[in-house]
Amino acid sequence: MYRSALLVQRLLTVVCLAACSGGAWADQVLATPPELESGYRSGLQPVRASRHMVAAANPLASEAGRAMLRAGGSAIDAAIAMQMVLTLVEPQSSGIGGGGFILYWDGQRVQAYDGRETAPAGVTERLFLQADGSPMAFRAAQIGGRSVGVPGVLRALKLAHDQHGKLPWKDLFAPAIALAREGFTVSPRLHTLIAGDPSIARSPAMAAYFLDREGKPLAVGTRLRNPALAQTLQRIAQQGVEAFYSGEIAQAMVAQVRQHANAGMLSLEDLQGYQAKERQPLCGAYKAWNICGMPPPSSGGVTVLQTLGILQALQLTSAQHDLANLPPHEVDSVAGLEPAPQAVHLIAEAERLAYADRALYLADSDYVPVPVSALLAPAYLAARSQRVGEFSMKHARPGTPPGVHLALAPDRSPLRISTSHLSAVDDSGQALAMTTSVESAFGSHLMVGGFMLNNQLTDFSFLPAENGKPVANRVQPGKRPLSAMAPTLVFARDSGELLASLGSPGGSQIIGYVNKALIGLLDWRLDPQQAANLPNFGSRNAGTEVEAGLTSAALIRQLAAWGHEVTPLTMTSGMQIIQRTTNGWAGGADPRREGVALGD
Repeated sequence: MYRSALLVQRLLTVVCLAACSGGAWADQVLATPPELESGYRSGLQPVRASRHMVAAANPLASEAGRAMLRAGGSAIDAAIAMQMVLTLVEPQSSGIGGGGFILYWDGQRVQAYDGRETAPAGVTERLFLQADGSPMAFRAAQIGGRSVGVPGVLRALKLAHDQHGKLPWKDLFAPAIALAREGFTVSPRLHTLIAGDPSIARSPAMAAYFLDREGKPLAVGTRLRNPALAQTLQRIAQQGVEAFYSGEIAQAMVAQVRQHANAGMLSLEDLQGYQAKERQPLCGAYKAWNICGMPPPSSGGVTVLQTLGILQALQLTSAQHDLANLPPHEVDSVAGLEPAPQAVHLIAEAERLAYADRALYLADSDYVPVPVSALLAPAYLAARSQRVGEFSMKHARPGTPPGVHLALAPDRSPLRISTSHLSAVDDSGQALAMTTSVESAFGSHLMVGGFMLNNQLTDFSFLPAENGKPVANRVQPGKRPLSAMAPTLVFARDSGELLASLGSPGGSQIIGYVNKALIGLLDWRLDPQQAANLPNFGSRNAGTEVEAGLTSAALIRQLAAWGHEVTPLTMTSGMQIIQRTTNGWAGGADPRREGVALGD
């Protein structure tokens, strides 16, 4: 049972500490939103299966994925069915109008599929600048056609399906089409996000769909049908992805983008010319494991591996720095376990160093020479680890790997992503980790054919240059914006056996969420549900962030004593984890959202 009284008491303790301590972080405490107060599901246990498993952000999506596995489908078959259902039931987070990254294990090798959106050919570096050269406000940039990138998730799914699919393409759309026609019930999370978005009322298509006759958010439990999406998915199922990238659907997308008051540059040529890319995955050693993630234009793989590499270098210097010797402890809270203060200190400091490099060096490697190998070199990370001391460095400067000479300015724009993650393992042992997004909640707020169009172009730096130096992640035609999405696969170094598939939504906090889960699984030997349950924490090279309502006063006091400027705030991760066990698989879903793991 959810212990709301305890959570409120803990939150008040956190707020009191912040307000009463007189620290620099006192005015940064954020109120806990309704979704955390009413949504954290305590008491979840790992789901176990012997044959196959899926994990997604909504039970209906998980059920669709499991149905594909039961029919003999592969992990990519399950992922396609889940993504189509998520387009319907979680429109605020992902869908066919957005993009995503897929890591795939076929039993022999890891492949990385890049379905990230691209900037239309007609954009310029001044896309998000006002007439006086200052950057636009985020909301002004987000709403409307200006922010819409060329959607890529369907082409990425099709590319992976061509190589690894077992079931016919059209069959994978059947669950979503049926749900769109027959309807699904509005969940508490969807209701909360509708209620918290005043821009919905100003979008006629969204208002007609998400609000009742009195203009109020659809109540929890309302049956919501989407015949327009059913028709869209039926076309794509029968005619293939070209039905999306050309013809009536493409024309409708272009019209919506170009005719909006905040018009964008999307064209039919942009849609028809979009290509998903297969890229070389990034894999690196951490202790007894190999961790594989996405390469640029995602920063997830690089930044996770940098963090783990710095932590490993620290652990080689002293057993006191070995996270395996700093396990979480029992606390009287909803989460049940809390990381040790020393562990939070070390991880946050390592993340500061990694995020500093991320802001300077990372972008679409098709446009910018990203020094991935240099950034991940063990000697470089060992040198970076020497910056970590007993007290917090508060703010890290980017490093300069040997042989790297780039005249760039840092990207200072935070990523705001409403995203989803799904994982799958099939009967033959093929596995997938996929993170998928429309960027901010409900994307651009443009609705076409029953789905939301993304606002991913706001993931570019609004400022193209600073002090005469270009920003690597500036807007350029055809370029893919930097992402923090971090789908991850874990392998045993000695046997090469797949051990886990995981990932999370959460904007630029995704990297910290994945770091926490990996350390929980590997160093602390937690089961996947325990790893997901742990209070979130970390640093994006500013304050040290801890999860409001789930973090003890004692932990905050100790971090403050070590010089951390602690910021308690809502950290609504959406972790999905599948982990190998001696008898098959165990799955864990983040208690902060609605997801479930299902298997047989």
